[in-house]
Amino acid sequence: MFDHSFPLDPPDIPGKAAAGGDPRPAAARRIERERLLELLDPRPSRWALEVVYETGSTNADLAARLKQVRGVPFEPSVRVAYSQTAGRGRRGRPWLATPGNALLFSLSYLMPRAPNQLAGLSLALGATIVDGLRTLPLDDNGRLSLKWPNDILLDGAKLAGVLVETVWSTRDATALVIGVGLNVSSTDELEQQIASLHETLHATLPTVPGALSHAWPHAALTPVLGAVLNALAVGLERFGRHGFEPFRDTWVAQHAYAGQEVVVLEQGDEMARGIAYGVDEQGQLLIRTPQAIRAIATGDVSLRLAASVDAPARPAANGRVHEQPHNDDA
Repeated sequence: MFDHSFPLDPPDIPGKAAAGGDPRPAAARRIERERLLELLDPRPSRWALEVVYETGSTNADLAARLKQVRGVPFEPSVRVAYSQTAGRGRRGRPWLATPGNALLFSLSYLMPRAPNQLAGLSLALGATIVDGLRTLPLDDNGRLSLKWPNDILLDGAKLAGVLVETVWSTRDATALVIGVGLNVSSTDELEQQIASLHETLHATLPTVPGALSHAWPHAALTPVLGAVLNALAVGLERFGRHGFEPFRDTWVAQHAYAGQEVVVLEQGDEMARGIAYGVDEQGQLLIRTPQAIRAIATGDVSLRLAASVDAPARPAANGRVHEQPHNDDA
């Protein structure tokens, strides 16, 4: 018997079309239990799955549980929240979302690999999620791409981010929590929040997000969650067996900045500049500099197009001068 826990009537998601510019019916903004179970493949349908109205962080919730069973084998578990009060992305940045308009979930998974064998995992997961999204009825005009190391873009705007955290490990296995934030639909309310933050946090706020509804006007939480979980079930098993190698060519083929001049920033300072070339077998970013091809490891670094770094400061509405917003990883 597998635990599938769902709230009956999320209070923050109205029964009619939501205010704030979201024309979708209420069902599109809910996780529908029976529909989801119909969509899931056999493997992810056996995972424990719970949906809650609100929590601080689904990653933190699952990590706390794993710490209580340190060293004990466990089955995958998924925790979805309509709202996260302390949701975060890479480098601790907040993830902006309004209830019912973003897919926010975490997956606990026991990877049959030691920590030193996990290189490239976040890139592999990004490519895997894109595979899942391509099974949905997206508009042909919408272009999905990957931004190193953990972002998924739609027509150049940030659609989703992946955060992988290690909770504990043994000699031959690692307990992971994988967090995914994916913008399903945009609203006037969310766009106003983003505009307000851009006004005050130009130097640190990530790229203004996109939304899946731009490529699929009827985008709904349930089929998106089903598609992503089905893809993750396949991708995680493949990575467990083979590591990053079978994902590398797929990732490179969808590299958002391939052939463009990029800048790598470390704590806000430029550490490297060159032409984006690809990634190596460890998932390190390869950039071609005048001297050589340089490999950049993930860490406290962010990747930006050189054009956005070199653009002049622009005046804000209040007359003060602000720098162009950084295109950091969430």
